[in-house]
Amino acid sequence: MERARSPVSHSALDRPVKGIPHSKDLRLVITGGGTGGHTSAGLAVAHALRAKLGHAVELTWIGSRTGVEAQTVPAAGIAYRPISTGKLRRYWDRRNLSDLFVRVPRGAVESWKLLRELRPHLLFATGGFVALPPVLAAWSLKIPVVIHEQVAAPGLANRIAARVAEKVAVSYSISIRRFPKEKCVVTGNPLRPELAGGERDRAIAALGLDPGLPTLYITGGAQGSHRINRAVGAVLTPLLGLTQVIHQCGNQPTTGDRPWLEALGRELPQDRRARYQLRPYVGAELREVYAAADLVVGRAGAGTVNECAHLGKPALLIPLPGSSGDEQAENARLMAEAGAARVIQDAHLTPERLLDEVRGLLSDPAGLKAMGEKGKTLAIPDAQERIASLILEVVAESAK
Repeated sequence: MERARSPVSHSALDRPVKGIPHSKDLRLVITGGGTGGHTSAGLAVAHALRAKLGHAVELTWIGSRTGVEAQTVPAAGIAYRPISTGKLRRYWDRRNLSDLFVRVPRGAVESWKLLRELRPHLLFATGGFVALPPVLAAWSLKIPVVIHEQVAAPGLANRIAARVAEKVAVSYSISIRRFPKEKCVVTGNPLRPELAGGERDRAIAALGLDPGLPTLYITGGAQGSHRINRAVGAVLTPLLGLTQVIHQCGNQPTTGDRPWLEALGRELPQDRRARYQLRPYVGAELREVYAAADLVVGRAGAGTVNECAHLGKPALLIPLPGSSGDEQAENARLMAEAGAARVIQDAHLTPERLLDEVRGLLSDPAGLKAMGEKGKTLAIPDAQERIASLILEVVAESAK
């Protein structure tokens, strides 16, 4: 896919915002979360705004009480205000009733009160079910809204939010057809700054890996993937005959995957035991993990796909079926059509198929490198600056 260019003027980051005094008087609220993709985008944009404006911008994040953003946002030094949240499910679940009639209205009231208190010049929403109540509250208070969509197939929350937003920043031009065209700006999806700049040799040494072996990074997202975990475990010994593995498995007590995989690891032959690193989570070392990886195996969530594209990592994607708007299938299709990934549909995932695909991909190092380069064509390196520019331009326009 040809990299789309945004019409946003980058000079917006290099000049004062008309009508907004420079005395820590530019107040912005960010909202979104529930997944790493929604949170990472907001944090990257917050970093870009602070890099430009420093103390001239005051940032507050409205999020859920238990989502991934509740931990990562305060750690980034951003004021955090939690609200009650409910998930927008498009299938029958008894929780729909309590969410629709209790949690969502409560979250909307809490958002309205918070925005009345904070009086922001703009609300920036990155999507997820937590973002919709603040967006609607901002609209009712005549606070301008900019939203960002990270995936190829927009979720329900952002499709609703787009109706009241001033501008919609999209990651891929294909997403424009799902939104009001006149509001859309192609900005790309930001990469978290802390993931950039990794070096393979240094990463291999830091992670205690063998520089003579290819490295496979397996991830099911923050919660892990039961299907992927079980498929990997079933072929762990022959898999480790091909490669060394960093496996992020999650820590879901209901599946028992982590203790099962730990037991399998202890039973491995001595020469292969050192090739397997099992981790429930990957935190600050994620930059090194990506830098070391020759191939990524995982779901096709916004975060994983975006990181692979920006960092030039070839991927074997197993999209989660039934995700919002079938977004993971769309993400995987986008990568595959660019030549950056191979795809196994979840219904077709077997241990044998997984092993065969990995074997075939690792047998062609030049082909893997070419896949990674093709993935970079989907990434816009300065996405966070483009979104920050768009936010400042909307603020300036609303201040006239």
